[in-house]
Amino acid sequence: MKTALLTLLVFLGLQSQAQISKVSLQASGLTCSMCSKAVKTALEGVVFVEKVQVDIKNQQYNLTFKQGQIPDFDVLNKAVQDAGFSVAAMKVTAQVAATKLQKDEHIKIGEQNFHFLNAGGQSVNGEIVFSVVDKGFVTAKEFKKYAGMTKMACVQTGKMANCCSSGDATHDSRIFHVVI
Repeated sequence: MKTALLTLLVFLGLQSQAQISKVSLQASGLTCSMCSKAVKTALEGVVFVEKVQVDIKNQQYNLTFKQGQIPDFDVLNKAVQDAGFSVAAMKVTAQVAATKLQKDEHIKIGEQNFHFLNAGGQSVNGEIVFSVVDKGFVTAKEFKKYAGMTKMACVQTGKMANCCSSGDATHDSRIFHVVI
């Protein structure tokens, strides 16, 4: 009984350490400083975003999140689209406690599920950076390239759910497809 309780406490401790710390995204279709300001304003209006820093040289928006808030990448994507543009790239920085990443495996980081398309069994512990490669988060050409990295139907069709046939609870919610 003590062993089971200790294992549960260690597991919960590791889960609380795994979290998204920041996101860098690039928007496409920007032609002037007013466009850039429109995207920045849209991202600042997202409830869980604490700060947006614009890197004009790289046409990149660096986002940090409010403490205790769970970032929703689909909401960020929609904010950019509502401003009249699209997301060209999104890199996520996360803190992960002692995890081994396998190709086509789903990993829960914070409250979100990620399907790693190109992991090769590497062990990670601490800060990792990966790119979201779902439709709407990369160009159509890039999506096609990434979809070719796996035979899983969820990636091939661009549908985000039902990557696996099991009834695992982590597969009942949105799964983001990523490359490291």
